Amino acid sequence: MNSYTTVVGLDVHKETIVAAVLLQGRNDVTERVSLENHPKAIEKFVNRVTRQGPAEFVYEAGPCGYEVQRQIGKPGYRCAVIAPGLTPVRPGDRVKTDKRDAANLARFYRSGDLTEIRVPTCEEEAARDLPRAREDVLQERLRARHRLSKFLLRQGRVYRETRAWGVNHRAWMKTQKFDFVPLQQTFEANMRAHEETEARLVMLEQQIHDLAQQPMYRTAVSYLRALKGIDTLSALTLMVETQDFRRFSKASEFMSFTGLASSECSSGEKVRRGSITKAGNAHIRRVLVEAAWPHRVPSVWSKKIAEHREDCPKEVVQIARKAQARLHRKFTRMISRNKMHQVAVVAVARELAGFVRSIGQHIPSATAV
Repeated sequence: MNSYTTVVGLDVHKETIVAAVLLQGRNDVTERVSLENHPKAIEKFVNRVTRQGPAEFVYEAGPCGYEVQRQIGKPGYRCAVIAPGLTPVRPGDRVKTDKRDAANLARFYRSGDLTEIRVPTCEEEAARDLPRAREDVLQERLRARHRLSKFLLRQGRVYRETRAWGVNHRAWMKTQKFDFVPLQQTFEANMRAHEETEARLVMLEQQIHDLAQQPMYRTAVSYLRALKGIDTLSALTLMVETQDFRRFSKASEFMSFTGLASSECSSGEKVRRGSITKAGNAHIRRVLVEAAWPHRVPSVWSKKIAEHREDCPKEVVQIARKAQARLHRKFTRMISRNKMHQVAVVAVARELAGFVRSIGQHIPSATAV
């Protein structure tokens, strides 16, 4: 970025957009405009700004998505979307308005202090939303189960025979009857909500499996499934959330992207490292932590894992085998140092992210998202 290009910072909201124009060769914002967040209003504003010379636009990623970026970028203009959590904040600055935010975006973008994110295509965003919808339904099912179990607990109905939500537990719940009509109606409503949520979950999982068989994902999913603890659902989630593993030049960059990197507050000779930052993609982080738990047990031959690795290249299988042995050793070593199981699993998940990125480098470019 140079000072001979006009920079326009945009503070995007549902109904309005506040724009701050930093003209070429100027260090101060000369114009602040509030316009409607509508395609026609945006087009009119962009045409007016670009009529005076080349211009670049920038705004923070947020709930409004990437429609503004796609509209501005369609005629060929550059519109960058930046990570909101990495925007610099001056110490002591307690004034925050839309106009100030737009002006700061323009200044920081020209100085190169902002981190730009990769904007997914419409197809990539559509594929990414399907696994996220499944995660939402999983949370809804958990809430439905809590409502149902706590309702039964208030009525003194406690199941202690086998584990909860197994076949026997479900059969026991269907036999429950209540003397008062309102109680019976409440119980049936909670049961119906749980059954409907489970039906939605089954449908979404089938749709995700169908998506994983599409040509653009089939090879990538089969490669990632070579890793212990990763199957079709988690492999597809890693692919649609990452989009392209080749944009990470080092394993540490991908670890930071997942939020599994350790936080640090060191000064002078004192080195203080804390818990993970969680400043990254929460969906990938959840999948990696879940995939790390099976590495608690020793690396033994598994028919299922062997089937996953049948059609994978030799290089991918070697990476998967190395990960399987190394991650178990890491977990055992941390447990021997009296680390909590949860801490050890998160550390394993961080290293697993490096192996995932390594396998991602072997995915053919034609199939890489």
